[in-house]
Amino acid sequence: MSYENFIFEKKDDSCIVTINRPPANSWSFAALEEFEKILDTMESDADIRAIIITGAGEKCFSAGMDVADAANSPGIGDKGSSVWRKVDQFSKPIIAAINGHALGGGLELALSCHFRIMADNPKAKMGLTELNLGIIPGWGGTQRLYRIVGKAAALDMILFSRRIDAKEAYAIGLVNQITAPEALMPEALAFAGRLAKRPPIAVSCVLKAISAGIYEGMDKGLTVEREGGSVVAASQDAMEGFTAFFEKREPVFKGK
Repeated sequence: MSYENFIFEKKDDSCIVTINRPPANSWSFAALEEFEKILDTMESDADIRAIIITGAGEKCFSAGMDVADAANSPGIGDKGSSVWRKVDQFSKPIIAAINGHALGGGLELALSCHFRIMADNPKAKMGLTELNLGIIPGWGGTQRLYRIVGKAAALDMILFSRRIDAKEAYAIGLVNQITAPEALMPEALAFAGRLAKRPPIAVSCVLKAISAGIYEGMDKGLTVEREGGSVVAASQDAMEGFTAFFEKREPVFKGK
């Protein structure tokens, strides 16, 4: 598939979406709209079980909102918040392969992904630096960062516009894994491959239940969990899982 702002590649049961807006891989209103369409495509493609999002080049994963475009796109704030929420609530696991700077809306995108792997490049920094401009994070950063790293660490990063490197990000739990820059994509693909082998229906039910709990409260999350339990119990994957267990072999899940 060909896109104006992205490179889209399928790799077995996974796919890679590369933000291709050099030099900073920033987000215009048009790029957000195009990305939303890509999300819809991936959602409906049963062959895609795991997704990797990364940035083109070696300097930036994404530096966030395209400030020049924002002046002509008054709705970009609401659009970015809406699309990042869609990432956060996605029914398939999404991995952010952070190849360089993740700043502002770029970090907010990474926070919306289910997993984060970062290249251990001392020049690459992560941060929500909006207060330097007299504004605040507006694409979910005030809510998602503290849920991942805790309130005190989140306030320290946001209120002082502090940028941290991969090692500190890993130490505070902001990223799941750090790796040598040249190993980033092989590691991300291997991680995606492991996720792709998990039972797709069950994975989707878990993600939906957790999302419901976050956005609508624990009671709703428990309801969605029970509904998911009924769905997976009737699936062929559940039968395959139990059969493989008794036959002492690895299960082969087909998403049915």
